[in-house]
Amino acid sequence: MKIYLDLVFIINFIYDLLLLMTVDTTLKRHTKLNKLFLSAIIGALSLIILFIPCGQILLFLMKIGISLLMILIAFGYKNLKYFTTNILYLYMCSVILGGFLYFLNIEFSYKREGIVFYFEGLSINYLLLLIIGPIILFLYVREHKKYKSTYIYNYKVNIIFKNGKELICNGFLDTGNKLRDPITKKYIILISKKIIVPFINIRSPIYVPYKVVGYQGLINCYKINYIKINNQIFDNYLVGIVPEKISLNGADCLLNSKLMEDICLEN
Repeated sequence: MKIYLDLVFIINFIYDLLLLMTVDTTLKRHTKLNKLFLSAIIGALSLIILFIPCGQILLFLMKIGISLLMILIAFGYKNLKYFTTNILYLYMCSVILGGFLYFLNIEFSYKREGIVFYFEGLSINYLLLLIIGPIILFLYVREHKKYKSTYIYNYKVNIIFKNGKELICNGFLDTGNKLRDPITKKYIILISKKIIVPFINIRSPIYVPYKVVGYQGLINCYKINYIKINNQIFDNYLVGIVPEKISLNGADCLLNSKLMEDICLEN
């Protein structure tokens, strides 16, 4: 079997550069491209260790050392958390890309008869790495950004009612919810009627007026002792009932936009 080292070096270099660029984009490190290139070259040159006669454990430790060196060259060292995060994301992206490539290679390169797989002689690893590899990492970065922009506003919420009952639910910080009772000056979080009814006395509501485009009305609200988010207690809130089920990013209640300010102030 012939091994073309120049081709393997190029493929390895592209692979490492893609991973480093993904880490850079995902974590917004804004690293200069020449540092990424230099780090990728170091990673590609690590092929040399494959020709060093050594045990599996030593080979594994050398690979770990090279990956640490790559991260230091590409992103430098600011503190332990910064360095550890870079390393974790490099390994995570490697697993994601490698897993996809392995899966697709198995699907296209092997034929199955029952539970037996055998190689058909068709391998598209190079093609996948050069064409599909960047697409996979692009989709990962896009989904990661979508996740951060969406789920950063999800919180675990503990609501303590006047009767001592406690409701634990998932809250979504809705920047469009600016409801406030004009009399008590308390802000309002919204919960679906189905969830909250067992915890309140529905015969003693506070009617709070609200107005949206082309419509206005009253919303039934109830006093609570406090709500707890991130071990922080907030007592200037009411809970309001909405008739329909809330289905937004797995949330059970819509938090008031005022909580964004309150949580930041507490932190």
